[in-house]
Amino acid sequence: MSRWKPDARGRLEKAALDLYNNQGFDATTVTEIATHAGVTERTFYRHFADKREVLFPGDNPLIAPLANATAAAPAALPPLEVIAHALTEAAPVFEEREDLIRQRQAVIAANPELQERELAKLAALASTLAHALRERGLETITAVLAAEIGIAAFKVAFERWVNDPGRHTLAQHIRETLDTTRRLTTTDEHAATTDDSAGPIRLDS
Repeated sequence: MSRWKPDARGRLEKAALDLYNNQGFDATTVTEIATHAGVTERTFYRHFADKREVLFPGDNPLIAPLANATAAAPAALPPLEVIAHALTEAAPVFEEREDLIRQRQAVIAANPELQERELAKLAALASTLAHALRERGLETITAVLAAEIGIAAFKVAFERWVNDPGRHTLAQHIRETLDTTRRLTTTDEHAATTDDSAGPIRLDS
Protein backbone atom coordinates (compact mmCIF):
# COMPACT_ATOMS: atom_id res chain seq x y z
CA MET A 1 0.00 0.00 0.00
CA SER A 2 1.30 3.43 -0.89
CA ARG A 3 2.79 5.44 1.95
CA TRP A 4 1.12 8.50 0.44
CA LYS A 5 -2.46 7.28 0.83
CA PRO A 6 -4.58 10.09 2.39
CA ASP A 7 -5.14 10.26 6.15
CA ALA A 8 -2.08 8.24 7.11
CA ARG A 9 -2.17 9.75 10.60
CA GLY A 10 -5.76 8.66 11.14
CA ARG A 11 -5.04 5.13 9.93
CA LEU A 12 -1.98 4.94 12.18
CA GLU A 13 -4.01 6.06 15.16
CA LYS A 14 -6.74 3.50 14.52
CA ALA A 15 -4.19 0.73 13.90
CA ALA A 16 -2.35 1.56 17.13
CA LEU A 17 -5.52 1.59 19.23
CA ASP A 18 -6.65 -1.73 17.75
CA LEU A 19 -3.31 -3.32 18.60
CA TYR A 20 -3.05 -1.73 22.05
CA ASN A 21 -6.46 -3.12 22.96
CA ASN A 22 -5.92 -6.54 21.40
CA GLN A 23 -2.42 -7.36 22.60
CA GLY A 24 -1.51 -4.66 25.12
CA PHE A 25 0.32 -1.35 24.90
CA ASP A 26 3.71 -2.64 26.05
CA ALA A 27 3.61 -5.62 23.68
CA THR A 28 2.90 -3.49 20.61
CA THR A 29 5.76 -2.19 18.47
CA VAL A 30 5.95 0.72 16.08
CA THR A 31 6.71 -1.76 13.30
CA GLU A 32 3.44 -3.58 13.97
CA ILE A 33 1.48 -0.34 14.03
CA ALA A 34 2.93 0.79 10.71
CA THR A 35 2.32 -2.60 9.11
CA HIS A 36 -1.25 -2.72 10.41
CA ALA A 37 -1.87 0.76 8.97
CA GLY A 38 -0.26 -0.13 5.65
CA VAL A 39 2.53 2.46 5.86
CA THR A 40 6.24 2.50 6.61
CA GLU A 41 7.85 3.11 10.00
CA ARG A 42 9.25 6.32 8.54
CA THR A 43 5.68 7.49 7.94
CA PHE A 44 4.79 6.65 11.55
CA TYR A 45 7.63 8.82 12.85
CA ARG A 46 6.57 11.61 10.54
CA HIS A 47 3.35 11.86 12.56
CA PHE A 48 4.32 10.61 16.03
CA ALA A 49 7.51 10.79 18.07
CA ASP A 50 6.78 7.42 19.68
CA LYS A 51 3.90 5.06 20.36
CA ARG A 52 2.83 7.01 23.49
CA GLU A 53 2.22 10.10 21.39
CA VAL A 54 -0.62 8.28 19.63
CA LEU A 55 -2.44 8.49 22.97
CA PHE A 56 -1.03 11.86 24.07
CA PRO A 57 -0.41 14.12 21.07
CA GLY A 58 1.96 16.99 21.68
CA ASP A 59 -0.57 19.45 20.29
CA ASN A 60 -3.37 18.75 22.77
CA PRO A 61 -6.57 19.39 20.75
CA LEU A 62 -8.44 20.61 23.82
CA ILE A 63 -6.13 23.50 24.74
CA ALA A 64 -7.26 26.02 22.12
CA PRO A 65 -11.03 25.33 22.38
CA LEU A 66 -10.93 25.69 26.17
CA ALA A 67 -8.94 28.92 26.07
CA ASN A 68 -11.09 30.41 23.31
CA ALA A 69 -14.41 29.43 24.94
CA THR A 70 -13.29 30.84 28.29
CA ALA A 71 -12.35 34.13 26.67
CA ALA A 72 -15.65 34.29 24.76
CA ALA A 73 -17.95 33.52 27.72
CA PRO A 74 -20.31 36.37 28.72
CA ALA A 75 -18.62 38.80 31.10
CA ALA A 76 -21.35 38.53 33.74
CA LEU A 77 -20.92 34.79 34.29
CA PRO A 78 -19.40 33.67 37.63
CA PRO A 79 -16.21 31.57 37.42
CA LEU A 80 -17.79 28.09 37.57
CA GLU A 81 -20.35 29.10 34.95
CA VAL A 82 -17.49 30.21 32.71
CA ILE A 83 -15.85 26.80 33.25
CA ALA A 84 -19.11 25.02 32.44
CA HIS A 85 -19.44 27.07 29.27
CA ALA A 86 -15.86 26.34 28.20
CA LEU A 87 -16.04 22.59 28.87
CA THR A 88 -19.37 22.09 27.08
CA GLU A 89 -18.13 24.15 24.13
CA ALA A 90 -15.05 21.91 23.91
CA ALA A 91 -17.00 18.65 24.27
CA PRO A 92 -17.41 18.11 20.48
CA VAL A 93 -13.63 17.64 20.24
CA PHE A 94 -14.27 14.29 21.96
CA GLU A 95 -17.78 13.52 20.73
CA GLU A 96 -16.80 13.55 17.05
CA ARG A 97 -14.23 10.81 17.79
CA GLU A 98 -16.33 8.87 20.27
CA ASP A 99 -15.34 5.32 19.32
CA LEU A 100 -11.62 6.09 19.18
CA ILE A 101 -11.82 7.94 22.50
CA ARG A 102 -13.40 4.92 24.16
CA GLN A 103 -10.67 2.68 22.74
CA ARG A 104 -8.04 5.11 23.99
CA GLN A 105 -9.47 5.16 27.50
CA ALA A 106 -9.55 1.37 27.64
CA VAL A 107 -5.82 1.32 26.87
CA ILE A 108 -5.07 3.93 29.54
CA ALA A 109 -7.21 2.18 32.16
CA ALA A 110 -5.13 -0.99 31.69
CA ASN A 111 -1.76 0.75 32.14
CA PRO A 112 -0.83 2.60 35.39
CA GLU A 113 2.02 4.46 33.68
CA LEU A 114 -0.36 5.83 31.09
CA GLN A 115 -2.81 6.83 33.84
CA GLU A 116 -0.09 9.05 35.31
CA ARG A 117 0.40 10.65 31.91
CA GLU A 118 -3.35 11.26 31.68
CA LEU A 119 -3.32 13.03 35.04
CA ALA A 120 -0.49 15.24 33.81
CA LYS A 121 -2.59 16.11 30.76
CA LEU A 122 -5.51 17.09 32.99
CA ALA A 123 -3.18 19.26 35.07
CA ALA A 124 -2.13 21.06 31.89
CA LEU A 125 -5.79 21.69 31.05
CA ALA A 126 -6.37 23.13 34.53
CA SER A 127 -3.41 25.44 33.99
CA THR A 128 -4.87 26.55 30.66
CA LEU A 129 -8.23 27.33 32.26
CA ALA A 130 -6.64 29.18 35.18
CA HIS A 131 -4.62 31.35 32.80
CA ALA A 132 -7.71 32.10 30.70
CA LEU A 133 -9.67 33.05 33.82
CA ARG A 134 -6.88 35.37 34.95
CA GLU A 135 -7.03 36.98 31.51
CA ARG A 136 -10.70 37.72 32.27
CA GLY A 137 -9.60 39.67 35.35
CA LEU A 138 -9.98 37.10 38.12
CA GLU A 139 -7.46 37.10 40.93
CA THR A 140 -5.03 34.19 40.83
CA ILE A 141 -6.39 32.14 43.74
CA THR A 142 -9.96 32.36 42.42
CA ALA A 143 -8.88 31.46 38.92
CA VAL A 144 -6.77 28.49 40.03
CA LEU A 145 -9.43 27.14 42.39
CA ALA A 146 -12.20 27.43 39.79
CA ALA A 147 -10.02 25.75 37.17
CA GLU A 148 -9.06 22.86 39.46
CA ILE A 149 -12.69 22.30 40.48
CA GLY A 150 -13.75 22.43 36.85
CA ILE A 151 -11.19 19.87 35.70
CA ALA A 152 -12.01 17.57 38.64
CA ALA A 153 -15.67 17.70 37.59
CA PHE A 154 -14.67 17.16 33.96
CA LYS A 155 -12.67 14.04 34.92
CA VAL A 156 -15.74 12.53 36.58
CA ALA A 157 -18.02 13.54 33.71
CA PHE A 158 -15.60 12.15 31.13
CA GLU A 159 -15.41 8.78 32.88
CA ARG A 160 -19.20 8.62 33.12
CA TRP A 161 -19.50 9.39 29.40
CA VAL A 162 -16.94 6.76 28.39
CA ASN A 163 -18.78 4.12 30.43
CA ASP A 164 -22.31 5.31 29.67
CA PRO A 165 -24.44 2.50 28.19
CA GLY A 166 -27.16 5.04 27.39
CA ARG A 167 -24.76 7.07 25.22
CA HIS A 168 -25.71 10.46 26.64
CA THR A 169 -23.57 13.27 25.30
CA LEU A 170 -20.38 14.37 27.03
CA ALA A 171 -21.81 17.89 27.27
CA GLN A 172 -24.80 16.52 29.20
CA HIS A 173 -22.52 14.67 31.63
CA ILE A 174 -20.43 17.82 32.12
CA ARG A 175 -23.50 19.90 32.94
CA GLU A 176 -24.85 17.27 35.37
CA THR A 177 -21.51 16.85 37.14
CA LEU A 178 -20.99 20.59 37.52
CA ASP A 179 -24.57 20.92 38.83
CA THR A 180 -23.64 18.36 41.50
CA THR A 181 -20.46 20.33 42.24
CA ARG A 182 -22.46 23.51 42.81
CA ARG A 183 -24.74 21.70 45.27
CA LEU A 184 -21.81 20.59 47.43
CA THR A 185 -21.97 23.86 49.38
CA THR A 186 -25.77 23.91 49.81
CA THR A 187 -27.98 22.38 52.49
CA ASP A 188 -30.64 21.27 50.05
CA GLU A 189 -31.86 17.74 50.77
CA HIS A 190 -31.01 16.74 47.21
CA ALA A 191 -27.44 18.07 47.36
CA ALA A 192 -25.88 14.62 47.39
CA THR A 193 -27.90 13.27 44.49
CA THR A 194 -27.39 13.35 40.76
CA ASP A 195 -29.06 11.97 37.67
CA ASP A 196 -28.08 8.30 37.64
CA SER A 197 -29.46 7.54 34.21
CA ALA A 198 -25.90 6.81 33.16
CA GLY A 199 -25.00 4.89 36.31
CA PRO A 200 -23.36 6.01 39.54
CA ILE A 201 -20.48 8.44 39.58
CA ARG A 202 -17.23 6.54 40.09
CA LEU A 203 -14.40 8.42 41.70
CA ASP A 204 -11.71 5.87 41.00
CA SER A 205 -9.63 5.94 37.84
